[in-house]
Amino acid sequence: MSIRHGLLALLSRGPRYGYQLRVEFEASTGATWPLNIGQVYTTLSRLERDGLVAPGGADDQGRAVYTITDAGRRELERWFATPVAQADRPRDELVIKLAMAIAAQDVDVTGVILAQRMATMRALQRLTRAKRDAGDLGERLVLDSMIFQAEAEQRWLDHCEAVLKEKNA
Repeated sequence: MSIRHGLLALLSRGPRYGYQLRVEFEASTGATWPLNIGQVYTTLSRLERDGLVAPGGADDQGRAVYTITDAGRRELERWFATPVAQADRPRDELVIKLAMAIAAQDVDVTGVILAQRMATMRALQRLTRAKRDAGDLGERLVLDSMIFQAEAEQRWLDHCEAVLKEKNA
């Protein structure tokens, strides 16, 4: 997901000012993607340059607000209609780390797996607590996704450990 599409999605609900977009973006992603306010304003400038948003004047407190344009709505519709390809996702650092641990000399691969398993379990506990406190549906779904990913990571780590034991047997 790009910041630009996230901001367009928020602007589809109505005019917003920069700081409001930042707060809503972070809340919508379950605080998993913190934004620098500079990123928000840089992205808004590019969206305006591309004709996807327009300045919408100022709110009652004098803050500059932005609105989504028809072209912005079409771009948002296109984005929502386009599936995310596996190849479009960033590389998984853990997978690369374990592959390199196996390739390197004098690395306790089982220890690397154990350290990751413990960190993932702590993250899973933190995410489960956060889900209990989640306010809106979007935040809960983001947290559910993160919980499922952590659970899948635990299963994958189990698999890695089993493969290593099998290889060393």
